Amino acid sequence: MLATRLENLRSRRPLMLAWGVHLFTASGAVWGLLAIIAAIAHDWGLAFTWMAAAVVVDGIDGTLARRFKVKGLTPSFDGALLDNIIDYQNYVLVPALILYEAELLPTGTAVVTVGVIGLAMVLISSAYQFCQSDAKTDDHTFKGFPSYWNVVVFYLFMLNTSQWVNFWVILICAILVFVPIKYIYPSRMVKYRRITLFVTTLWGIANIITLFTYPDHSMTLLWISACYGFYYVGLSLYMMYFDQETSTSPRKFRR
Repeated sequence: MLATRLENLRSRRPLMLAWGVHLFTASGAVWGLLAIIAAIAHDWGLAFTWMAAAVVVDGIDGTLARRFKVKGLTPSFDGALLDNIIDYQNYVLVPALILYEAELLPTGTAVVTVGVIGLAMVLISSAYQFCQSDAKTDDHTFKGFPSYWNVVVFYLFMLNTSQWVNFWVILICAILVFVPIKYIYPSRMVKYRRITLFVTTLWGIANIITLFTYPDHSMTLLWISACYGFYYVGLSLYMMYFDQETSTSPRKFRR
């Protein structure tokens, strides 16, 4: 009897792991909610910390899903849709709320202000980006600015840039959503993957240090970490126009 139960447990293990991955993905909604609560309380350090936790979940769950072959084990459950729902919450709605609560955009007494227009650009451009069938391309890149509003808002807040500078940054990023530039997907790259993951890890560590030391964070370290944007965009453009070997194949991809 015990042997039979153990055998049944072993046979169910892959399915249990698959649902565990879905649960892990869904936990991102909780971190997003905690970020919203912290932002409403104007506890900015905590808000960005919860946002960072959501990014960690989003950065790992795809690898776990491929590792445990989740799609084949739960065919009636759309994990990609779940991921998109939570990503829109954490990469778009939460940063938009922080833009509003922290008054990072121009304010005024009119019903429709420049700040409201800026928020609308974030929400609507991202709605378009998320709903494109080829938002994630076959060669594992993002088409158009990949709605990294959490990163944009983090730097606008920590660098304490002016409201009008913030508005123009938002405007440019919103426009770039519609420009078919291919942006790299670090965790699914083949060429330059190791160096990109190494640089991305350093960038993440720098930002974690910034969060832990906020509000006495080092502006020098923050500016250095901001240079990651030049690496990211530069490599994206280089691989798009000069290096066509960007596709990921099962034979070459290493987890």
